[in-house]
Amino acid sequence: RGAPYGPDYSHGWSMMTPEERSQHQTKMRSMTNYDECKSYMTQQHEQMAARAKAQGTQLPAQPRRDACAGLKP
Repeated sequence: RGAPYGPDYSHGWSMMTPEERSQHQTKMRSMTNYDECKSYMTQQHEQMAARAKAQGTQLPAQPRRDACAGLKP
C-alpha cells in the first residue's frame, strides 16, 4: 500500500508536472519504512521550496497531513 500522496500530503503538488506526480506516486506507494519516507519527503520539500522560490512564491512549512504517519512502527 505504501504512504498516501496528493495535494494534502505532498509539498508543491500543484507545481509538479504530470510526469513528476506519477513518479512521486510510484515512490510513495513503494514506501514501507517511516524513516525512509520522512527522508524522501524532506528531500521533496527542499526541491519544491526551491521551485517555489524561483517562481516568487513560498511553500507552507508542513503539508496539511503527514504522509509518513501510517508507516510508524
